[in-house]
Amino acid sequence: MNGYSTGEAAKKLGLSLITLKRYIAAKKIPAPPVAQVGGMRVRPWSDKDIKRVRKILPKLKNGRKLRYKKKTKKK
Repeated sequence: MNGYSTGEAAKKLGLSLITLKRYIAAKKIPAPPVAQVGGMRVRPWSDKDIKRVRKILPKLKNGRKLRYKKKTKKK
């Protein structure tokens, strides 16, 4: 198999495997197409795919940054 597994791609991106899978499921990041390898379905990640996701990651909003921010009163 050419490329990296999803776990290896997550390490290269500095994310956990679960986080990367959640982003893929929520369609926040594009995932490479699924390939059939020995009866298993896998996503082989290339260096190009990892670079593309690395550019997208800083723009993602995960919903927690403003969650606990104090509301300011307008005067």
